[in-house]
Amino acid sequence: MEDIDIIKRAVETGKTLIGSRSVRKSLSSGKPKLVIVSSNCPKNAAGAIANSAKAAKVPVYPFGGTSLELGEVCGRPFPISAMAVISPGDANLAQLAKGARV
Repeated sequence: MEDIDIIKRAVETGKTLIGSRSVRKSLSSGKPKLVIVSSNCPKNAAGAIANSAKAAKVPVYPFGGTSLELGEVCGRPFPISAMAVISPGDANLAQLAKGARV
């Protein structure tokens, strides 16, 4: 899956923030280039992230897998419901942004 490779590359070579609270804080400063939300992110957190992202004009990519799967993609032994890409490194975020909502 190409989206998984892009996310892995962003985590390995760029700068990312993990967790819905960190993502919401970063959106208020307008730093993220892209926000990624797992399919089972709690509705209240996903809604708050979507609203903040819309106000900051940051695209939100709906990751097709669960938070456990997103954690695995990021190389973490815990679930990740949301993450923000601050600096993409070598990752091609344009590919993910095509499937994102603004």
